[in-house]
Amino acid sequence: MATIAVVGGTGHLGKGIARRLAQGGHQVTIGSRAADKADAIAAEMNAALGLSLASGANTEVVQGKDIVIVTVPYENQESTLKQIAPHVGSAIVVDTTVPLMPPKVMRVQLPAAGCAALEAREHLGPDILFVTAFHNVAAHILDSEAKVECDVLVFGDDVEARKMVVALVNDMGLRGLVGGALANSAAAEALTSILIYMNKNYAADGAGIRFTNLTTAPAIP
Repeated sequence: MATIAVVGGTGHLGKGIARRLAQGGHQVTIGSRAADKADAIAAEMNAALGLSLASGANTEVVQGKDIVIVTVPYENQESTLKQIAPHVGSAIVVDTTVPLMPPKVMRVQLPAAGCAALEAREHLGPDILFVTAFHNVAAHILDSEAKVECDVLVFGDDVEARKMVVALVNDMGLRGLVGGALANSAAAEALTSILIYMNKNYAADGAGIRFTNLTTAPAIP
């Protein structure tokens, strides 16, 4: 069992990740910039789902954890990562950020650094274990009891950290796959805009991607 903080965990993506990790047997704490907001969401989820989520302010909940998962919009990525960086210690930080640029969210618009993941690496500094994941999962589906049909790609330059996060994804009832180096996160970040387009163009509700013919990958749940 891992101890996990979900930073910015009051939106659909954060709640969905927290829900499924807790249901998978992990000890999960929801964080928010405002502790009272995190407290309210955790209490609501505990009552509705029979969970035991803890809660608090972002800088508090990340301390002493095995894993810290950041689920904030792109515009809040830099400030959030810089805020928690002094407090995460030896935790693996998992960033879910996609650099969507409203109003043209169906158009791929990666930042000058190449991707949000490489920007995040700079915000956190070189000493923090860092991977990215969950770019292409429909948040509202994750935050439900529905089966998630798509794969979850995990990117990072530390091989063991990637493996640990893939295992967590599998514990959530999803299929995690290693997507390679941190820079490869650019592909998944870009794919999000394409999936938004596919949803609109084909009247879909949460289009996703699944990889085929991976004979040594984990079984599809």
